[in-house]
Amino acid sequence: MKVVVIGGSGLIGSKLVKILDAQGHEAVAASPKAGVNTLTGEGVAEALTGAGAVVDVSNSSSLEGSAALEFFETSTRNLLAAAADAGVGHYVALSVVGSERLPDSGYMRAKVAQENLIAASGLPYSLVHATQFFEFLQGIVDAATDGDTVHLAPVLIQPMAADDVAAAVAEVVVGAPTYAVVEVGGPEQFRLDELGRSVLDAQRDTRSVVGDPGARYFGAAVAERSLVPADGARIAGTRLDEWRTRASHGQ
Repeated sequence: MKVVVIGGSGLIGSKLVKILDAQGHEAVAASPKAGVNTLTGEGVAEALTGAGAVVDVSNSSSLEGSAALEFFETSTRNLLAAAADAGVGHYVALSVVGSERLPDSGYMRAKVAQENLIAASGLPYSLVHATQFFEFLQGIVDAATDGDTVHLAPVLIQPMAADDVAAAVAEVVVGAPTYAVVEVGGPEQFRLDELGRSVLDAQRDTRSVVGDPGARYFGAAVAERSLVPADGARIAGTRLDEWRTRASHGQ
């Protein structure tokens, strides 16, 4: 099957292309670098010709709400129109666990808007909600830093490896459309503030972490279970210590 991967040169997209290729599919890495621009529509129709599935793992270059909304609404509308014209049989998009539970976040509101467009499109679709990636934990700590202090809420988080995200998306893409959300998460739950301390310890970073119930997560208020999947989610296999060992060896 020909599968067009929008955002195919990014962290998840590049891994997804390799997985699909290894399975014998024709995976097309579509991105502006490859002449496919979902914001302008350039090259989109040509890329989707003959595709059995399209998977959107692209992301806004800005986390700011209005910029993210403009990106996701414009690119998704262009992509949905092209997918409908091409008769694509499965439209898959990667989103975020908790997107609907974090209305304070402009970025999350933009992701919800993207999901709503897909669900209302009439196309056969599946939405994959993944928890935070191990690869971005450092960014969470940095974003929550004020001077030498990191303010993180003591709420639950269940991060996962990007390799596992790509594998989960690949499984959904080649399956039947679910017309629903498929949640995936890591095998371990942590308290966000404790995880932040673990990140700093691993880097021998001298910043201190304060467990602050009022601390925001990229600008959004978070409750106990805002960042973790519901019961019945698909659980990935890679644990944090295992991922750290692989990362330290450049794997």
